[in-house]
Amino acid sequence: MNWARSSKEARAGAESHDFTGSYNRLSMGIIKPLPDLLISQIAAGEVVERPASVLKELLENSLDAGATKIDVQLEEGGVRLIRVADDGGGIAPDDLPLALARHATSKIASLDDLERVASLGFRGEALASIASVAQVTLTSRHASQPHAFRLRGEGSGVEPAALGQGTVIEVANLYFNTPARRKFLKSEGTEYAHCDEVLRRMALARPDVAFSIGHNGSQKRRLASADFPRRAHEIIGDDFFPQARPLNESAGPLRLSGLAALPAYSRAGRDEQYFFVNGRFVRDKLLAHAARQAWADILHGARHPAYVLFLELDPAGVDVNVHPAKTEVRFRDAHGIHRFVFHALQRTLATPLAAAETAAPAAASHAAPAFSYARQAGLAVGEPAARAYLDFARAAFDGADRTEIAVAPAPTFSAETAPLLGYAIAQLHGIYILAQSASGLVLVDMHAAHERILYEQLKSALDAGPPATQALLVPLVLAASATELATVEDQAATLAALGFEIAAAGPRELALRRLPALLAGGKIDELVRSLLKDLAEHPASRVVETRRNELLATMACHGAVRAHRQLSLTEMNALLRQMEATERADQCNHGRPTWVQLSMAELDKLFMRGR
Repeated sequence: MNWARSSKEARAGAESHDFTGSYNRLSMGIIKPLPDLLISQIAAGEVVERPASVLKELLENSLDAGATKIDVQLEEGGVRLIRVADDGGGIAPDDLPLALARHATSKIASLDDLERVASLGFRGEALASIASVAQVTLTSRHASQPHAFRLRGEGSGVEPAALGQGTVIEVANLYFNTPARRKFLKSEGTEYAHCDEVLRRMALARPDVAFSIGHNGSQKRRLASADFPRRAHEIIGDDFFPQARPLNESAGPLRLSGLAALPAYSRAGRDEQYFFVNGRFVRDKLLAHAARQAWADILHGARHPAYVLFLELDPAGVDVNVHPAKTEVRFRDAHGIHRFVFHALQRTLATPLAAAETAAPAAASHAAPAFSYARQAGLAVGEPAARAYLDFARAAFDGADRTEIAVAPAPTFSAETAPLLGYAIAQLHGIYILAQSASGLVLVDMHAAHERILYEQLKSALDAGPPATQALLVPLVLAASATELATVEDQAATLAALGFEIAAAGPRELALRRLPALLAGGKIDELVRSLLKDLAEHPASRVVETRRNELLATMACHGAVRAHRQLSLTEMNALLRQMEATERADQCNHGRPTWVQLSMAELDKLFMRGR
């Protein structure tokens, strides 16, 4: 074969298909204005991604019109028909043709209005874009008119119609004139699911509005007007609420309210993350990052938090004219917004149990997402609580198996001042603490709970300065690998900052002479080896600053009371009191719950009492 000839022919073939040359020849044509229909279809490519995009625009128009009741009917996932009927203020007959015209709107009139948009819609291009790729029928009765009027697509005349109140918009045969776009749509069930999710978001933002949605003649969802707790319960479900905390934080013109779920309700995906800015659902990277950081210390692995949050601020402080679908925003003070959202969520998630119980009624009376979550109200039983353990109970875990600590007895608590987690009554298999509460039975994972307590104490101690340490009367000598010896030598400053005095004691030995006082009762050999392993894997020069919390979590895990350790009632009660006073005590360092409560009703159900 003649390779030279083949290469020459290949080059000739490439030249005959020179796309750059074709582009240059095309680009040298005469500049012409595009037809209005093509302009609208180009805009539709940005605004009308799928039936759910159409439904979103129509729902926003209904809410902007003051609707208190909105009914949605879909056929074939919204591809064949989307019908939205509302009881809003309606459109005057002279304005009906303008409703389908490009860039015609009643919501803004100047640049100043655009910079302070308070309505959900404002561009005046959605209906025109939809009408360019679907068959649109608009029927509306303005409050000043004796009857309704109908417009069947742009360019048609306005005709009288029958309608009691509000507006009905029918969008039929989506993408009938652009079949290539229609091929990109998913199955009927998938498209309906996207439409339903759009309605769910709108319904969460506006619990005062009644919503209903049907598909192919079957009613799928009906939501009566309600307060936020009831609406959120209907949308998210029963499992979310027992693990959710209400929040209502303000700072100047900023306000953040809503519900934030503890890690016990973490999710595999981001399907239950709802963030609204001035009532508009958004997907904002800055807000999502602030939320993720707030959960970082209590949620680990690939799990995602769940929340319904409402950020309110001056409309001039946020630019909503960023994305054609209006799901992205830009804040003028992005750093300040991030800091505010992060600290508001962090305070809510870190609130100790006692403070959370006290703050819940106040949050319920001021924040929109007020609800009552299960917490013990009070208990009047005979066993006294050890007051000395309310502040500090490290001595309760000093290594003894069943050591009774002598303390001055405190007066019996009344029902009003009883501790939230009740009083310990037994220990189950050396793993769980059983406590009697006013509502029923509290079960506590003692290792997980003590791990969180130690972790928070270690963080506080390190923030306050060099941690308190305890010297060992006899140094603990550990057999060590070459890697562990090298890590001790390389990370001597880091180990000292964490409260450890450890050095080589021989060719294959390490000697531990001092360690943090909070960890003196733990498994010291396991603790040292795990810490050295972490330091060897992350040998950064500023490892304390960059990975401080991860190192402290490792220390807390190995310093916490171990499973199968038998505790006395005094020790168990001391642990319960510490949980009540510790931030983030509802979950361990790995995001697992530290305690659960079974109400008397749930216990009765197990034994079929009352049946």
